[in-house]
Amino acid sequence: MRIAVLVDNNTLIDRYFLAEPGLSLWIEDRGVRVLLDVGYSGIFLSNAARMGIDPLAADWVVLSHGHLDHTWGLGPLIRRRLEAAIEGRPQNRPRLLALPEAFAARRMGPLPEIGCLVSGQEAARHFELSLSTDPVWITDRLVFLGRIPRVFDFEAPAPVGERLTVEGFEPDLVPDDSALAYVSDHGLVVVTGCAHAGVCNTVEQARRVCGRDRVLDIIGGFHLLDPDQARLAGTVDYVRGLGLGGLHACHCTDLGSKVALAAAAPLCEVGVGLCLDY
Repeated sequence: MRIAVLVDNNTLIDRYFLAEPGLSLWIEDRGVRVLLDVGYSGIFLSNAARMGIDPLAADWVVLSHGHLDHTWGLGPLIRRRLEAAIEGRPQNRPRLLALPEAFAARRMGPLPEIGCLVSGQEAARHFELSLSTDPVWITDRLVFLGRIPRVFDFEAPAPVGERLTVEGFEPDLVPDDSALAYVSDHGLVVVTGCAHAGVCNTVEQARRVCGRDRVLDIIGGFHLLDPDQARLAGTVDYVRGLGLGGLHACHCTDLGSKVALAAAAPLCEVGVGLCLDY
């Protein structure tokens, strides 16, 4: 499997890409191409072009959850697909995979919308829409983890604004948060978006779904932004016990959390342009 970082909060030094507070990863495994999240804008398209990657060749588009910094790039992607169709250029019609709540309206304080701007009905016009709470195997080694059980007390969720339900707007615990896991020959690689479900809960779900205990690497957002001491200490202790070969914490992981995690695992730099092979 190869992972290329198309969007992150940072770029690598002397690599001339664009960054924004968001995440988008390009994943290839055995000829299957997966676009995980699409960032906040269309910069994933320009970054991909500079890296020689064509997002229109994706077989799957996977949304880790429905927040703006992971989904608002859907609009530019749809426009790019339309332009390709007008010009007669080849493109796939990818399967779009997410949990059912990923397209719900969301708000936070004075912000009227922090969720996906594309509705599920609109997405179904442009993609093969698949909403699943169960794990979905994308290849024989790469799996979407579905609904993630939240079992660790120190990762107890806090609401992130409000989400529209059939009962109206309610505190949003981001139940649509999911991730990917890859079964490498040397252990699991867990690929998160923001890990609102908790990065430790996410790793445990990967172990259950894949039937493997050994974890080689975790890459993605850890949702550690000024975390309380119990959450940070619990996460660091859990990560230390994994015996990781590498740790690629990025996006929604603040500096203090990275410093703490660096004492528990080999922390690696992440930025747009990074490519990892497993």
